[in-house]
Amino acid sequence: MSLDFAGVLGVSPRMQEVFRLLELVTPLEATVLLLGETGTGKELIARAIHQEGPRSGGAFVVVNCAALPETLLESELFGHERGAFTGASSRKEGRFHLAHGGTLFLDEIGELSLPLQAKILRVLQSREFEPLGSTRTVKVDVRIIAATNRDLEAMVREGRFRDDLFYRLNVFPIMLPPLRERLEDMALLAQHFLKLYAEKNHREVKALAPEVLEAFRHYGWPGNIRELENVLERGVIICRGGSLTLADLPPGLKRSPTWGPLDREPDLPELEAQLISRTLEKVAGERRLAAEILGISMEELNLKIRSYGLGD
Repeated sequence: MSLDFAGVLGVSPRMQEVFRLLELVTPLEATVLLLGETGTGKELIARAIHQEGPRSGGAFVVVNCAALPETLLESELFGHERGAFTGASSRKEGRFHLAHGGTLFLDEIGELSLPLQAKILRVLQSREFEPLGSTRTVKVDVRIIAATNRDLEAMVREGRFRDDLFYRLNVFPIMLPPLRERLEDMALLAQHFLKLYAEKNHREVKALAPEVLEAFRHYGWPGNIRELENVLERGVIICRGGSLTLADLPPGLKRSPTWGPLDREPDLPELEAQLISRTLEKVAGERRLAAEILGISMEELNLKIRSYGLGD
């Protein structure tokens, strides 16, 4: 059993399977598609693939496809010439060019518009592009890692994501489990973040009270590892002793409204699967209505249905 892969921690069966897949694909040049809910560590995994892979000597360039409007994102990806558009006062190299010889991480790939999807597909096929406002062709050699919390297959069926781009990206998909499905990793992750933020903030907080880990195991963690990290950072700042206690946690963590009293030991994935199944029954299988009732996106509901085997 491996405790980590290039700094990614996990002892749970789900993470051991992720590590097995990473060990297979990292030494190669294959495109990797990282799937999973927000906060499950997709960028951390992408960096690990780059650092341990054959392109570790090159740049690791990140593009958040959801962070910029389409016009600016196209310039960020492909670069532009001076005067290509209003405000383009100088020439700029795009992220594809900057990642030449290294790895380009396309985060939130499901947020791309259809026109931009077509332009990225062309680069993946031909390994060349033209910057905005230019007639010169730039050739690039990059490894692509993409990530999304959306159900791309459903988006393809709905006409919101190109099937040819999906097949280009879906060479080696890896599903990252949500934190509630890897509770065996809770103590390992919590201790890691406790130590990290205690050192960063020069605090002498060295331990977690037993009831804190108990509370962690009974909470739903909608924000996954990112939420756990934030909770531990906040707790270290608030804590006035050498051990983090329930008093140092946000109110919602002291008794989870989703999973009931702390003395209960539910199987969280099973409870969630039952809740989704009952909701779908009540709405006669209408997934959009079920997603609204459950308070999650359509894409997230489809991912959960597939994960729990609740589909047709």
